[in-house]
Amino acid sequence: MSGFRFQLLVLIILSGLLLPISTSAQKQVPDSQTQMQLSFAPLVKKSAPAVVSIFTSGKIKVNTVSPFMNDPFFQHFFGNSPLFSPFGLQREKMVSSLGSGVIVRGDGLIISNNHVVGNNTEIKVVLNDRREFEADIVLTDERSDLAVLKLRGLPAGEHLPYLNFADSDSLEVGDLVLAIGNPFGVGQTVTSGIVSALARTNVEVADLQYFIQTDAAINPGNSGGALIDMNGQVVGINTAIFTKSGGSNGIGFATPSNMVRAVIHAASEGGKIVRPWLGAISQNIDQALADSLGLKRPVGVLVKSVYPESAAEKGGLKIGDVIVSVDGKEVEDEKSLRFRIATFTLGEKINFEIIRKSESKNLIIEMMPAIEIPKRNETKIEGDSFFSGLVVANLSPALAEEMDMRIYSGVIITGVWNRSPAKQIGLGRGDIIKEINGEEIQSVKHLRKIIDDLSGAAVQITIIRGDQTLSVSVR
Repeated sequence: MSGFRFQLLVLIILSGLLLPISTSAQKQVPDSQTQMQLSFAPLVKKSAPAVVSIFTSGKIKVNTVSPFMNDPFFQHFFGNSPLFSPFGLQREKMVSSLGSGVIVRGDGLIISNNHVVGNNTEIKVVLNDRREFEADIVLTDERSDLAVLKLRGLPAGEHLPYLNFADSDSLEVGDLVLAIGNPFGVGQTVTSGIVSALARTNVEVADLQYFIQTDAAINPGNSGGALIDMNGQVVGINTAIFTKSGGSNGIGFATPSNMVRAVIHAASEGGKIVRPWLGAISQNIDQALADSLGLKRPVGVLVKSVYPESAAEKGGLKIGDVIVSVDGKEVEDEKSLRFRIATFTLGEKINFEIIRKSESKNLIIEMMPAIEIPKRNETKIEGDSFFSGLVVANLSPALAEEMDMRIYSGVIITGVWNRSPAKQIGLGRGDIIKEINGEEIQSVKHLRKIIDDLSGAAVQITIIRGDQTLSVSVR
């Protein structure tokens, strides 16, 4: 062999040694016809027995006089108004719905969606082997749109097939996934696709929004079913679809498994969800704010206030800090921060990466429940005033968490009696009474004193409803 050829061979060998070494753990694109002919069948045979069909039924009240009163849009604005009492004759009607669920424990513990279960009193679960069982509700959680059920009457000693959970944070866009459920009630169906996007926070399905987006076909009836990875583990619970026709348009959303695990943990620990409370109010960071803070790009959330005696205060978080990541996971916006906090358990010590005055710092914050300071002092307002019929309470972080509020102080309406004066002037549950005749309301005791001292026919009421501040004048 000539010297030139020998040198060339050495260079080729050395070049090969310097290339990245492929391992079986690395994800690969199929590179042959044989690989393209591989089947999901073994994976489905392993996973499908743990996915069940859920049939529910219950009674709802429907209007018997005016068909408009049964329309959701009409009910939203007028359904509880005493002005429409002539149309208020109602009767009970039996309704049914269908969905899916996933067995997560051999003794018949099942995870599904809250909107599948709802307030229904009769729940029937059909297993993959066609056996039918009644089920009881262990826990429902509107904020994550999840529900935990337990089969009733499972033969003693029988252990059902169940699925384990994967770490949903390990998912990447482009990963292959399978969706298993009962679309349209036709029976168990499997569809395949990829993870189209992660951390979707503007779906408006549940309060704790941080969805996995997939193009695996998901249709009505798939809700509560499993989204599994190529190891046969649950990465999400199918929850919603984007549709204009009622069918799949290739955009489905699943609740990440890390949130699902937190709900199952709560169900196993007594059936009540008490989520950690950070105690900091923050805002999203756009490009303009990022520029003013000296950030290279819009990332994290800006801390606007820190509640006294909260986990945030005890952990050293301050106004003006930018929370960049939690437990090593990047924080994109307020909703992603709320999701991250909700996946932890009380007592856990979590690392928060922050930027303070252009310097990166790490804080260890112990997760704690929301505090009830002041005491709620829930009170019903009676008498002849415009406020008669209200049930009000002092707003605290604990009550704010219960009612999904981002405001931690003031006086909040927790209930309104039907046909009461307060109902007639449009006050509703969740409204915060901010001012009466220009005087700021500090507490329930203060509110009652102002009502007792009212004189004259005109009253100006300022309330906070969601993100809006509204004024109501009554005479």
